Amino acid sequence: MKTLGLIGGTGPESTIEYYRLIIDAYRDKNDGNSPPLIINSVNLKLLLALMTANKLEEFTYELNGAVEGLARAGADFAAFTANTPHIVFDEVQRRSRIPLISIVEAACEKVQSLGLKKVGLFGTRFTMQAKFYPEVFSRAGITVVAPHDEEQNYIHEKYIGELLNNIFLPETRERMLSIADELKARHGVEAVILGGTELPLLLRDEEHNGIPLLDTTKIHVERLVRELLS
Repeated sequence: MKTLGLIGGTGPESTIEYYRLIIDAYRDKNDGNSPPLIINSVNLKLLLALMTANKLEEFTYELNGAVEGLARAGADFAAFTANTPHIVFDEVQRRSRIPLISIVEAACEKVQSLGLKKVGLFGTRFTMQAKFYPEVFSRAGITVVAPHDEEQNYIHEKYIGELLNNIFLPETRERMLSIADELKARHGVEAVILGGTELPLLLRDEEHNGIPLLDTTKIHVERLVRELLS
């Protein structure tokens, strides 16, 4: 039986959601049994400061230490419970002695299965401006479109200032959904990737005005449970 290790705390609310969803999905597929699961909760304030200062080597070092802690505790494979750390996913994987399962690869597989060719991307500014989503998706022939700068600033500020602090306001929800409408109108996106694992806690519906809202937490969990059961 495999043991899953999660790098949690980035932020706490989405880590709780991961735990709940993994337990529920595993029990559903394995006769009510619960999976072996280890969570290493990291210092969100430190990691945000390193990312904001673009200290990617230090950011990578911290994440590698967290993954190594999971390996020492007995994890057979690991995952980040957030999108932003995937900025350094390849380097963390290169240094890790256990495999990591990418939320970005899992999301790409999901979008491919739906037959979509152009999707919008919500997340932190780090995620929306980074190359890791466009690079992975372009290999599958899928275009990723980010909001414009003003919209990105709004999403990022609400993400850091509200969502990571367990604040979910209806006015924030409405503005985010209006940005999804704008992406569809301007670029013809066929869906929006909720590329931040707190976003589905705010945007609970599976679609808005005919635009699928792709919950990367649930997509990632499906992939992790398949690995646990393999």
